Amino acid sequence: MTEHQHAPRDGHRFERGTDGPKVIVVGVDGSDSSLRAAAYAAGLARRQHALLALVYVQPVPGAGAAFGVPVAEATEDIAEDLMAQIREATEQVKGIFDVRWEFHTLRGDPYAGLVRAADELKADAVVVGASEQAGHRIIGSVAVRLVKAGRWPVTVVP
Repeated sequence: MTEHQHAPRDGHRFERGTDGPKVIVVGVDGSDSSLRAAAYAAGLARRQHALLALVYVQPVPGAGAAFGVPVAEATEDIAEDLMAQIREATEQVKGIFDVRWEFHTLRGDPYAGLVRAADELKADAVVVGASEQAGHRIIGSVAVRLVKAGRWPVTVVP
């Protein structure tokens, strides 16, 4: 064996991204940019024959938000509405634009939830919509934090 050849390792090691993405995670929250991200990710998933994992992270209300409108019920309503929109969209294009997909909902910080989902699903790519909130230019959006994490290829859809 020459110096440039490598002996095969015992056992197989999980390798990401060698044949294109097999699992694409997309963050959805009902905003226009997240729905554009979902459409973009669906196109990627279709072309790559990948699983599209749509992830909605329900925000956990702070102590002050416990008064007034029941936030937990509102986020459950958003999750149900997103699921209904996804089902309706897939029915409209059935047979023309078939994509394998799953819908996941978690509770917590959107960044931490997307990281957890991407890790658990062994994501090869993550797609998110650009933040529509002005304050994120200072603090940093979920998209910027995902890119800085450097753990997956991240596509930010405007």
